[in-house]
Amino acid sequence: MALLDWVVITLFALALIGIIVWVMRQKQNNAADYFLGGKDATWIAIGASIFASNIGSEHLIGLAGSGASSGMAMAHWEIQGWMILILGWVFVPFYSRSMVYTMPEFLERRFNPQSRTILATISLISYVLTKVAVTVYAGGLVFQQVFGIDKLWGIDFFWIAAVGLVLITALYTIFGGMKSVLYTSVLQTPILLLGSLIILVLGLKELGGWEEMMRICSSAKVNEYGDTMVNLIRDNNDAQYPWLGALIGSAVIGFWYWCTDQFIVQRVLSGKNEKEARRGTIFGAYLKLLPVFLFLIPGMIAFALHQKLGSFLPMLPSGLPNSDAAFPTLVAKLLPAGIKGLIVCGILAALMSSLASLFNSSAALFTIDFYQRFKPKTDPKRLVKIGQAATVVIVILGILWIPVMRSIGDVLYLYLQDVQSVLAPGIAAAFLLGIVWKRASAQGGMWALLTGMIIGLTRLGAKIYYSNLGVEAGASENPSIFQQIFYDENWLFFCGWMLLLCLAVGFVVSMCTKAPDASKIQGLVFGTSTPEQRLATRHSWNAWDIVNSIIILGITVAFYIYFW
Repeated sequence: MALLDWVVITLFALALIGIIVWVMRQKQNNAADYFLGGKDATWIAIGASIFASNIGSEHLIGLAGSGASSGMAMAHWEIQGWMILILGWVFVPFYSRSMVYTMPEFLERRFNPQSRTILATISLISYVLTKVAVTVYAGGLVFQQVFGIDKLWGIDFFWIAAVGLVLITALYTIFGGMKSVLYTSVLQTPILLLGSLIILVLGLKELGGWEEMMRICSSAKVNEYGDTMVNLIRDNNDAQYPWLGALIGSAVIGFWYWCTDQFIVQRVLSGKNEKEARRGTIFGAYLKLLPVFLFLIPGMIAFALHQKLGSFLPMLPSGLPNSDAAFPTLVAKLLPAGIKGLIVCGILAALMSSLASLFNSSAALFTIDFYQRFKPKTDPKRLVKIGQAATVVIVILGILWIPVMRSIGDVLYLYLQDVQSVLAPGIAAAFLLGIVWKRASAQGGMWALLTGMIIGLTRLGAKIYYSNLGVEAGASENPSIFQQIFYDENWLFFCGWMLLLCLAVGFVVSMCTKAPDASKIQGLVFGTSTPEQRLATRHSWNAWDIVNSIIILGITVAFYIYFW
């Protein structure tokens, strides 16, 4: 790192401090101010925050790494960003009318308090033990590689980077609340985009252009069916990414993440009205088209450079190239002074915005879905203090969990990624039933949620058990029915079957139990809105919103056609 790099990083830090100081001078008198930024966010802040919150360690390490190891396969998950449009066009009106702060709170309005407790518990535990832990762990690894420092003041630099990242982010999240998350994202998003774009351009220049990357990667076979790294649609017998399973699994996980997860939806709830919230999702969907080009394709460039030069990526003890080091290696080897500092700012922006969003969402879940429920008469200003205290506790838990992450390393990292795929179907089923079907009863929604949780945890347990025994999925001669269903079945197809089962359970239980009162679900389900509510929604969009949504869908289709 040259002096110019440190100057760039210092300027970024000063700009960040300026925004945070400005935010902290704003009054935060109640939970709406602290958790939803006073509900006056514009579409630019919402869209930038959706994007910046989404881009985290799974992109800097995971997406670039998968680009270097398996090519285009993981692009399914990124290009499913068009589902943010479903959030804006379908779900925003119902969420806005319900006047809720959190997604579990919405399930209570639609179903019952038990559904709220189940979802709040699942979300809070999974945030602290998976998303926070993975982001912090990966952040420490990235900065150790980018800075090229093993020890500082006699301390492993991983710990300095990881704990420093948590503490800096925690400070502005605790005191600034949602407003600090929103407005720092407006600074962080362009820096992240610019930094990643520079990596893409310099990587292609070093390699010899787009055609050279496509030539090298299209000659790299990824399975015995003739598919190469540039194929998005792979043979349906592919062990990891069968085309039908990839389309189904990425759609289920994408729907859960973009339309029902507190981590994303909280940004939209902070909009000043339906119009700003919807346009924020459209802007976010435009931005979400970029990660494939900014993170996954640089991974493929790193692979192509490794093939062309004979050595580019660091090697693992097994003798294979370390694909997870693709993005940091590009930063370390290709960038001139000053630009490297900008990229480090971009990486910092990605990790800090993700962490800040996680801290704020976790604090909102605890404060609104647990504390306020049991102490409903709590003074609004005290709720803000409770939210700040909850953030502190979550920060401490995140730091305490880092040694566990470090000791188990990549194995746990893979298990934690699986958590999302097994929790998504049950939550998606509950929200689908709740918003689409008037007859869905309180018990039906709750059991759809519970079924997903039970099956998901069984699948996760089976994976840990059989993996530790050294059993390879699909390789046993006489597997038990349990092993066939919960371990051998491709995880993407399993995700689709799980959604269908949860919907079926919700449907059957609903038909066997009492229908909800019309007054309870008014404005929360299709076909229950008042004429005034429908008119308000109609006035919240115009032709430009439709045109931009169609452009996003068109780009998505064009991407699938090009990389078919």
